[in-house]
Formats: sequence, C-alpha cells, structure tokens
Amino acid sequence: MPELPEVEVTKLGIAPHLQGRTISAIKVIDGRLRWPVPKSLPQILPGQKIQSIARRGKYLLLELEKGCLLIHLGMTGTLRVLPSSEPLKLHDRVTFEFGRLSLRLHDPRKFGAVLWHPKIKGPVESNPLLLKLGVEPFSSAFEGELGTGILYQASRKRSVAVKQFLLAGQAVVGVGNIYCSESLFEAGIHPAKAAGKLTRPQCSRLASAVRSILKKAIDAGGSTLKDFVNSDGDPGHFTVQSKVYDRKGLPCKVCKTPIQQIVQGQRSTYFCPVCQKR
Repeated sequence: MPELPEVEVTKLGIAPHLQGRTISAIKVIDGRLRWPVPKSLPQILPGQKIQSIARRGKYLLLELEKGCLLIHLGMTGTLRVLPSSEPLKLHDRVTFEFGRLSLRLHDPRKFGAVLWHPKIKGPVESNPLLLKLGVEPFSSAFEGELGTGILYQASRKRSVAVKQFLLAGQAVVGVGNIYCSESLFEAGIHPAKAAGKLTRPQCSRLASAVRSILKKAIDAGGSTLKDFVNSDGDPGHFTVQSKVYDRKGLPCKVCKTPIQQIVQGQRSTYFCPVCQKR
C-alpha cells in the first residue's frame, strides 16, 4: 500500500492543481527516504514548470522542463495539495512550493521516494526503476487478446503461485495484494494454482478481471487500510465492496461458502474454495 489505484487517484487529484504551474521552492524536511532525496533538488527545481503528470506502475512522474521527478508513496505515503500557509505536520518529508500552493509528501514510515531523472539521461522510461515493469493494465497493449497473450506467455513454465506471479508486476503492473485476491475471485482461479498451469481461457478471464477490479478501485477512490488518503484528505472506499478480501469466515457473495484465508509470501490471501476450485 498504496498500490496502482491509490497512485492513480492521487495523480487525478493533484494534476488539475499543479499542471502548468512553476515550482517556486522545494523544502526537504527529512530526506532519509527509501533512497536519499537528492541534495541538489532545491537548486535544480525552482523556476521549472510542470508540463505533465503521469503514472507508471506505482510511480508518479512529474515531467518538468529539464527532467522528470519520480515520486513513490512507499507503504504509508500520501501527497496532498494544501495552502502554503498550512503548518507542517509530523512526518511531512518534502514540500514543493507553487506560490500560494504546496504539494506535500507525508510519509510516516519513510519508504517513499523522491528522485530526479535529468533529460540528458534520456527519456524517463529508460530509468532503471521503470525498465523492468510490466505492461500497464489500461494500455491498449493489454486489451482483449493482447492481454490474454501477455499473461499466457509470461506464465509459461512458471511454478510460482499465480498470486505471486501477479504481485511481481513483471507481466502487468499494479495488481497489489487486495486487487490480486479480488481479480482471482472474479476470474474463478485459485490463488495457489501454479502460474504455468493457467489455460489460455483462464488468462483471458484474468486479464479482464484485472482491468475490471482496478477500474472499480479507482472509481471508489482506492483502498484505505490505515494511512492512505487522496489529495483532498479523503479515504478510499473500495474494500467496502470487496468480494473476498478481509472476509475470512464470511459467506461468499456468490455461493455462500465461508471465505478462506491463507498466507502467501507473508501476505494474506482470501478466496472462495468453491468458486475458485484448484
């Protein structure tokens, strides 16, 4: 957490306020994040205009005139647009000033990141953090038979469980823990099934389910388990409509069988043993 839907919700929230604005200052309150915040940013960024705000996987990409800012929210990070007069709070790590507006990274556990990719190093897509990411679930490359083919080919000869295969993000990005359980339920696939044993029809159902679940999550403002809020400070509500996630022992919404829970890779997985037969 946050995963792709939460990052997309954040992007949609901050873009109308910041796109086309010029950074007047950057204040690094505590740069000891997952990777140290570059010490040169307060000198490099002021005077640069935000040309576009995009997302790649779980990274926010703020395209500037001389390069691109990569922002990752880590496990507990949030980005909010606030009046510059708003007092700083405990765990505010970096603040970007735009005259009377301020974009603030709040990150209690400090697993987030603020990094700089200068244009002289080529397009941001060449950054090592982005190079190995799988296809975007809402791109044309993952539509219909193309999405089916990507999952089918990437899963061949893989003995790892399909849930772990999805979480790795090398075939398709953004399917975090909650959304894995929900997508696999919608596709009728047991989470412990070996990825290499997926049939082509199962891959077709799974590709469709991934797109459907992630869209529903974005429409619901993402998921808030503890820390996540959007750029306006509101929590996400996707888990209210979840079919299996965090519903251990409760009746399946389709067949009424009690939902089961197992642990995969130190993360809880929820599934219906009837609707998702192994």
